[in-house]
Amino acid sequence: MPETAFDLIEPEQTRSAVVFASPHSGCDYPDWFVRRSVLDRHAIRSSEDAFVDRLFGAAPDFGAPLLRACAPRAFVDLNRSPDELDPALIHGVRRQGHNPRVASGLGVIPRVVSNGRAIHRGKISMDEARARIDHYWRPYHAALQTLLDRAHDRFGQAVLIDCHSMPHEAMDGVARSTSPRPEIVLGDRFGAAADSDIVDRVEAAFAAAGLTVSRNAPFAGAYIAQAYGRPSRRQHAIQVEIDRALYMDEKRIAPSENFDAFRAVLHGIIAELAAIGYEDLPLAAE
Repeated sequence: MPETAFDLIEPEQTRSAVVFASPHSGCDYPDWFVRRSVLDRHAIRSSEDAFVDRLFGAAPDFGAPLLRACAPRAFVDLNRSPDELDPALIHGVRRQGHNPRVASGLGVIPRVVSNGRAIHRGKISMDEARARIDHYWRPYHAALQTLLDRAHDRFGQAVLIDCHSMPHEAMDGVARSTSPRPEIVLGDRFGAAADSDIVDRVEAAFAAAGLTVSRNAPFAGAYIAQAYGRPSRRQHAIQVEIDRALYMDEKRIAPSENFDAFRAVLHGIIAELAAIGYEDLPLAAE
C-alpha cells in the first residue's frame, strides 16, 4: 500500500482562511499494484495531476496550508464520493441508477485511466476496495475538513482552492476560434460552491498574470466542490484546472522547460489567492 494517505505542509504561522489542496497529484504507486495492472508504470500515470503539488508548493510561504495526496488517482480517486463504486470492477456491487462517472469507469476506485484504458486485469474484491477507501480516502477528507473547520473558527470563513490539471486536449471541443483558448478553468458548480465575489477574486488573480480563464466549462467541479462548497456557511470551494501544456511534457509526464517560469508566475498568483483570506485576521485575533 502507499505509505501514507497525505502530506500536510503547514505554514510557520497560519495567516489565511484559504486552504490549498491537491487530491490528484499523488504518485506513490505500489509495486504490486503496477504488476497487477494491464498498464505499465508510465501509462498508469496518465490520469495523474503530475507536479500540481509542486506548482502550489509556495502556499505555506503566504500563511496557508497545503494538503497533498500521496496515493495516486488510479489507486483511489479522492474527488469522488466513497459510494461511487463500480459494479464492472468491484465484486458484490449492485447497479443503482445511472452515474455517468461510474459508468465511464471513473468511480472512487477507477477502472480506467485517460482515454478509457483499463487499469485492472479483472475485478477486485469489495474488501480491497473498502481498504483503499478506509486507509486513504477517509484520512484525506478528515484532514481536509479539519483544515476548513480550523480556518472557519479562526477567520470566520474558509476558502478551499482545489488544485488540478487538465490535458491540453480537454479544451479542444470548448475553445472557440474567435476567442483565446482557456488556460485555466475555475469550477464553482455554477455558483453553488462559492460566492461570486470569491470566485471573481480568484479569476482576477489568474487573469492579472496574463492567463486566459473560463468558468465551469468543461469542468464545473466534482465531488470535492460539491461536498465542501457551502457558501451560506461561509465555506467556499473553487476547483482550479490548469492546462498541462503550460508546464509539462504530457507524453513523457515530465516537467517541461517552462516549468520553473510557470511556477514563478503561480507564486504571485498564490500570494493573491492567500490574501483572499486575510481580511478577517484582525477580527479573529480579538
